[in-house]
Amino acid sequence: MELQFNSCRNRHCPRCQGHKQQQWIAARTKELLPVPYFHVVFTLPDHLNTIALAEPKILYAILFDSVWETLSCFAKTPKELGAKMGMIAVLHTWGQNLSVHPHLHCIVPKGGISKAGYWKRGNTKADFLFSVKALSVKFRGVFVSKLRKQLPRLPQSLYDKLFSKKWAVYAKAPFGKPEHVIEYLGRYTHKIAISNHRLLAIDKESKTVTFSLKDYRNQGKKTTQTLTTKAFIKRFQNHILPKGFTRIRHYGFLSSSWKKEKLPKLQLQLADKDLDVIAVLIPEEQTLHRRCRHCKKGSLVTLLTFDSRGPPKNYKKIVTRKILKYKQ
Repeated sequence: MELQFNSCRNRHCPRCQGHKQQQWIAARTKELLPVPYFHVVFTLPDHLNTIALAEPKILYAILFDSVWETLSCFAKTPKELGAKMGMIAVLHTWGQNLSVHPHLHCIVPKGGISKAGYWKRGNTKADFLFSVKALSVKFRGVFVSKLRKQLPRLPQSLYDKLFSKKWAVYAKAPFGKPEHVIEYLGRYTHKIAISNHRLLAIDKESKTVTFSLKDYRNQGKKTTQTLTTKAFIKRFQNHILPKGFTRIRHYGFLSSSWKKEKLPKLQLQLADKDLDVIAVLIPEEQTLHRRCRHCKKGSLVTLLTFDSRGPPKNYKKIVTRKILKYKQ
């Protein structure tokens, strides 16, 4: 038993995202298709970090638009796919040490919708639906073109640096089962720059904060870093998104306007012979309760809710009675 405080409803709060995360995952589970899914990451070069700090709303909007335009351009080409594809994109702006590192995590089904309304499978390329190298070049061109239009006063020297460097597009092997997609989404959708479990020590005397991180330059080995309190807060603030900015977006046949009516028909079209319909993979009752943050399996049950400041004096007795009643 533990106290669960009222949510502050801030999407950057590490404690208040668990419940929203489970609700979002449950909703996305209903939309799963019985097809392989890819995990693709589009990363911006560090030359754009200063612009990300100065104009985050403009730069991150360009990032979303450029990624979707790049993918949909390849998807429309008959030699590549020749169909309308779908995508769920999640924006992350940080690295393990809280530095500015804007990148987009994308979940992409392996295939698309033909003009006739039928599912069209993607080819058998190992890395992704399309060539990752070709995607990188196209992504850079689309992004820079949009950046010139949105921020015309940027110096030419910046564009020279952007074109002199190879841009990173990374694609993992496709997920084995739709259930694996859900497991992945749970790790990335409502993640923030740093979670509570990574905070190792807060020294009030020396005014420092020590936290854990993975050093990806050294094969992902775990290490620690210590920053002054001011430096730590400043780094964290760099990842607070502009008010009203949407960091999780849906495109193509996974967009809200398309999937309301057409997605259920597509699920039936792709359903296995043993299935009458694509069922929800997560039991529906789990959407009504938060999972236990310790075992990740059980569900937290609300026994008592109070609106005043602090719990009532006799709350332990009341809760004990409700526990006994609940077990019966």
